[in-house]
Amino acid sequence: MTQTQTAPDAQTTQTEQDLPFCVAALYRFTPFEDLPALRQPLQAVCDANEVKGTLLLAHEGINGTIAGTDAGIAAVLAHVRAMPGCAEIEVKFSRAPTMPFLRMKVRLKKEIVTMGVPGLDPRSDVGHYVPAEEWNALLEDPDTILIDTRNDYEVATGTFRGAIDPKTRTFREFPDWFRARKADLLANGRKPRIAMFCTGGIRCEKATAFVRAEGLEDVYHLQGGILKYLENIPAEQSLWEGECFVFDQRVTVKHGLEPGSLEQCHACRMPLTAEDLASPQYHHGISCPHCYAERNEKQRARYAERERQSLLAAERGEVHLGAHMDAIRERKRREHEAEVERQEWLREQALARLQD
Repeated sequence: MTQTQTAPDAQTTQTEQDLPFCVAALYRFTPFEDLPALRQPLQAVCDANEVKGTLLLAHEGINGTIAGTDAGIAAVLAHVRAMPGCAEIEVKFSRAPTMPFLRMKVRLKKEIVTMGVPGLDPRSDVGHYVPAEEWNALLEDPDTILIDTRNDYEVATGTFRGAIDPKTRTFREFPDWFRARKADLLANGRKPRIAMFCTGGIRCEKATAFVRAEGLEDVYHLQGGILKYLENIPAEQSLWEGECFVFDQRVTVKHGLEPGSLEQCHACRMPLTAEDLASPQYHHGISCPHCYAERNEKQRARYAERERQSLLAAERGEVHLGAHMDAIRERKRREHEAEVERQEWLREQALARLQD
């Protein structure tokens, strides 16, 4: 693992970047036993420090992104580092001009990054870590096969030059994609050198463990992910093209982890390129090329009215309730999912006790 940072000094960072919110992306593969006992104190320390975002807890570890004041983030990270096996947790920091999350949620999951392949253990069998400073040399080697392990909508905003795009909609599709491609990679007795990357490094931990389990040994991945690369490598030396999608209201970030230039569809939340914005199917707050065919006229009319009311409220210096309805519905959906996951977890525990 790379040496983790401490939260940036608030006064210094504001002077340099004038961005008041600290954003921390973190993950750690480590065995957790009693997940409910870990969840409540973690939720409490986040709430007490007005930190927002999402943290996932599973028996294999922790993953998520949070945002808040520098002091708030420091308090939460101190708590996380005191959790079992998390003293050296991987953390990447960036800044945001406004709070990029609506709420704070600590959720219990079966996996902290869902691949759906049982038995993988990134702690014991993972690819070779390549620091950001050495990544370019690996990519410039003609024998390197570069694979982007992210989903299609993420790749659409930017990727490394020459990377293969699996065009997966979810990470669950990656194993099938790789197995279908494996024969070509091994054709004529070749032993390919495979390099993989993702946003923060966590998906590559599992992807490299999976590829090694499939019998390929010369496997590498970008340590700290794209975020670490964009933070450490100057734009003039970079092999990155475009911007990097992030899962918050910033939509994307650029070199130096500055907030990106892409917008997001208010109807489906997909990132929008300049081409998307120029499409006749794009209507601000109503639809975009990604969701136009999936919405009917009644839905688009409702989105249009919501947008109109929001604009009128903004002109009056008010906050229109309709502007928050999507967030309220999303909160209820997530709460329902969390309850379903909690019940599944309880059933699994009860079954395990019966089998003991």
